[in-house]
Amino acid sequence: MARNTTRAEPGQRDLSDDQRADPLFVRSIERAMQVLSAFHHADAPLSLSEIAQQAQLDRSAAQRMVHSLRMMGYIRRDPTGRGFVPGIRILDHTLDYLRLDPLVRRATPVLQELRKIVRERVDLSLFDDLRVVYAVRLQSKRQNFYTTLVGHSVPTFCSSGGWAILSKLPDAQVRDILDRSDRQPFTPETITEVPAILQKVTETRDQGYALGISQILTGEIAVGFPVLDATGAPVAAIHVAGSQAEWTPEEFTRNFVPLASEAARAISEY
Repeated sequence: MARNTTRAEPGQRDLSDDQRADPLFVRSIERAMQVLSAFHHADAPLSLSEIAQQAQLDRSAAQRMVHSLRMMGYIRRDPTGRGFVPGIRILDHTLDYLRLDPLVRRATPVLQELRKIVRERVDLSLFDDLRVVYAVRLQSKRQNFYTTLVGHSVPTFCSSGGWAILSKLPDAQVRDILDRSDRQPFTPETITEVPAILQKVTETRDQGYALGISQILTGEIAVGFPVLDATGAPVAAIHVAGSQAEWTPEEFTRNFVPLASEAARAISEY
């Protein structure tokens, strides 16, 4: 069955006992972040019991954390009184990340110029193990709520940007990422079998870009290009997305691959 989600899983990041035993490690900060992370997959306000369950804390600890975070503006009561939602202060940190990250700063003017030319959706996504996270989103005339949001993420295994990034990784790392991915489909066309994904990665290596059709959204066609750091490692991807109602794959690639490929090279440090 296809799924609909606004956030892909970043991969396994549980701390080890040795890491938690580090004298510089502050356990209360870990618990506070667990409480904030409880909202990652919520589609409605969360009750205190739901926060405790998602954060894997007892109710008393969750209550203290929620109270403290409310006082600081990082959690607030839902206006309807049905529970808790993130507070406005979290947006301050989002802004800090975007304005101080050198890749985002370097990419933004390049992508703005690309968007003016192609007049289709243009995105920058950052590589985060099992997922890619959107840091810049420049919309076209076709959009829905989730495709406008910075911070939205999709799995590496089935997105054009993800395939572009995988094409620049060693085979062993590619296979490790695929083995740890849940590989659940978003649409009936989502490629989920490992051999077929590996074939898409090989195609991407050969042609220099990834072409995805109806992988995340039905009827969407997207081309993805890797962005490399100074060592040649993939750190991000840019993608141009359009509608199959307006473009054939051949027309889409012919019109946009040269322009987007040049933009990816301009953003890369390698």
